[in-house]
Amino acid sequence: MPNCCQSVISVRRFFRATVSPILLTALCLTTTCATNAQESPKSTKLTPRLTSQSPAPPLLGVASSGNQISLNGRSLPGSWLQRPGKSGQITTHLSDGAFRQLIGVNFLNSSNSGRQPVQWFSSVTTPLVLATRLLGAYRYLDITNFAQTSGWQIQANGNTLIIATPKAQVTNIVQSQQSSDASVNPLQQVRILVDLDRPTPWQVTQGSTVKKIQPPSSDPDTLTPKSTAPPNREWTVTLDGIADPVLIERYTPQLQAPTAAPPILLPNLLKQLSPATPTQPTQPILPAPAPAPEPLIQQVEVMKNQTIISLSVPFGLSPQVSTVANPNRLIIDIRADALEERDITWAPGLRWRQHYVNLGTERFPVVWLEVNPQKFGLTLKPMWASPDGLAGTAPLIQTAQRYLAVAGINGGYFNRNNKLPLGAIRRDSQWLSGPILNRGAIAWNDSGQFYFGRLTLEETLITANDQRLPILFLNSGYVQSGIARYTPAWGSTYTPLTDNEIILVVQKDQIIQQLPGGKVGGTAVPIPQDGYLLTLRANAASTASQLPIGSAVSIFSATAPADFSRYPYIIGAGPLLVQNRQIVLDAKGEKFSNAFIAEKAIRSGICTTATGTLMITAIHNRIGGYGPNLAEHAQLMQLMGCVDALNLDGGSSTSLYLGGQLLDRSPSTAARVHNGIGIFLKPQE
Repeated sequence: MPNCCQSVISVRRFFRATVSPILLTALCLTTTCATNAQESPKSTKLTPRLTSQSPAPPLLGVASSGNQISLNGRSLPGSWLQRPGKSGQITTHLSDGAFRQLIGVNFLNSSNSGRQPVQWFSSVTTPLVLATRLLGAYRYLDITNFAQTSGWQIQANGNTLIIATPKAQVTNIVQSQQSSDASVNPLQQVRILVDLDRPTPWQVTQGSTVKKIQPPSSDPDTLTPKSTAPPNREWTVTLDGIADPVLIERYTPQLQAPTAAPPILLPNLLKQLSPATPTQPTQPILPAPAPAPEPLIQQVEVMKNQTIISLSVPFGLSPQVSTVANPNRLIIDIRADALEERDITWAPGLRWRQHYVNLGTERFPVVWLEVNPQKFGLTLKPMWASPDGLAGTAPLIQTAQRYLAVAGINGGYFNRNNKLPLGAIRRDSQWLSGPILNRGAIAWNDSGQFYFGRLTLEETLITANDQRLPILFLNSGYVQSGIARYTPAWGSTYTPLTDNEIILVVQKDQIIQQLPGGKVGGTAVPIPQDGYLLTLRANAASTASQLPIGSAVSIFSATAPADFSRYPYIIGAGPLLVQNRQIVLDAKGEKFSNAFIAEKAIRSGICTTATGTLMITAIHNRIGGYGPNLAEHAQLMQLMGCVDALNLDGGSSTSLYLGGQLLDRSPSTAARVHNGIGIFLKPQE
């Protein structure tokens, strides 16, 4: 997994991803911006603070709505609404993300955004088709007839939609036997059949890796060999139903009888000094027997009227879950190519696709969204985790919901320790954070025009006597010797990031204070709303004498290339992968480490095609191995038809969001991220 800053800085990821309830609040982003990036910002307006939030706009024609679902007594996040229907009846609508994740409904391919065919213990050839409606940041499915046919009881109670489904019984669980030696073909398919007396909601969740505990050796001088094989991963399949007690007993782990403790041996100190001279013939050392394969079904248990099937799935395999009727059955296929191909027109100009892309003999699962930026009502904007400034991280799901984005992907790099940005973020022509290390970036405007390149922001501090001092970094967590600038977009205060900084307070284009920064993480210095702070680090501290209190100063800003300055929105990440259809990867030139360049990991990307379509992509582990390295990522994006392409932060940061849920992974496996790119739908008139 790549480190979060992916640079010469070494940081480690510490995270625990969580799925927060859907927040139906809009981030109020007042459009104030600095002057043109190539002009002196003497007349800069006040930078917008990000603390203001307002309720989402009311949904027209809606009788009731909310963001909590009580499913058989369990409270879960999910957006819903009820509308008046014909003959005074109330129709119920669930957001499609909640419908898929909480109920286990499979979405089938569709080229009509207003109609969604689904499959749930039913026929695939003649599927049920549900009407869809785009409202706010979600696509809602009319589940009224679906729920009635399934025997559900539905009632709205304030913010919560209460759903009660008929009680179901799990009558049998059978695992198919492997037909060949697993050592010869370790990635062969295995099938688990779960028989039910009636259709019932189900969920599948990816967990953490399974840690194996090695038994201690009886010889204290013998090192316990470490396994070189990748560990298994936990998966959990949960059904709203009660399993037969026989099944629970069948799959309950058996407690092994305690074995006699091995005799205590005194260490042979001669082993640690020099080879011992044997006094008796030595016994031949036999190879250790191969460990027994881990049982696929670890346990079956019933908790709160749910049957929970715990699986230990070998590396390179994943469960693919489907349902059939007559008999009602859940089919769990453990396979290497578990990604189900999809092509769904989710909204006008927004298409959800996923399938395998071949690169030589390798096959990579790719999930992506295609966006037509020329389609009326679709816009893109950067978004970041904290409403109070630039410090902070959050699950992409939470950030997207707070901004009311319909879709999105994680963006640029950041330092996971102090949660500060490490790359360009520009919104509404205002720099939130400046670029670093001449790394790749994407820029765009509201007309659907995009620009890719390696970006540098050149800022110069100009004094009254025409002294010119370079400002190396703007609102950045990337810390180097020199002058850095921090504006109110950073937050209400700045806390020193290095020892012994000299901090200059600039208000209304005049230096009003010089302060010693002291120790890193020490006293926080307020950032004036009508100014900024200059931090002089290391060798730059000597320039403080040239900038006395009362000095008038101005700033000249320009981008290189200059074309970047024409675009109000920018996200920086890197490296740049493709430009004008040609692979232009130069990770060393963008100051990425050798380890990161060679690492095979999950990757996020963004690109444009020859037709002007924008694609945001998530590429996961290849069949039988790990994800692509940077060179492979560039080739894959080129194969997918990208004219220009940029690598975004990857690994556990990779998160592709649509309509309330992640498309490419279980939310529990996604890290908290600093920023992302959101896709927004303008309200329909």
